[in-house]
Amino acid sequence: MVERVTATAATLELIEQLKAEHGPDLIFHQSGGCCDNSAANCYLPTDLTIGPYDVHLGEIGGVPFYISASQYEYWKHTQLIIDVVEGHGGTFSLEGGTGKAFHTRSRLYDDAEMAAVEAEDRALGR
Repeated sequence: MVERVTATAATLELIEQLKAEHGPDLIFHQSGGCCDNSAANCYLPTDLTIGPYDVHLGEIGGVPFYISASQYEYWKHTQLIIDVVEGHGGTFSLEGGTGKAFHTRSRLYDDAEMAAVEAEDRALGR
């Protein structure tokens, strides 16, 4: 199985900080709307409803990570790497007041990884 989303050490550290402040139940979502900057955003589960058109990519720091189905179509050939940058992302994400922002990087899958991703998607009916 191919890891579809990973996190840098800085991201894992920020996730732990957010868990200490907001509790252990958090959720990540990356959509493609104008207001959320097409960035990975961290929410309390009560602040976001995961719907039938959201794709569960995996977990980072023990937190589930989802992406909208339309964005998945754009990103499915890449592994998302969630990083942290200094500054304010201007989003509704929980890290907003920390002086840091989650930042999505990516890398293309190699041929073997892409074949595994395609097989998994077929098995899941995507």
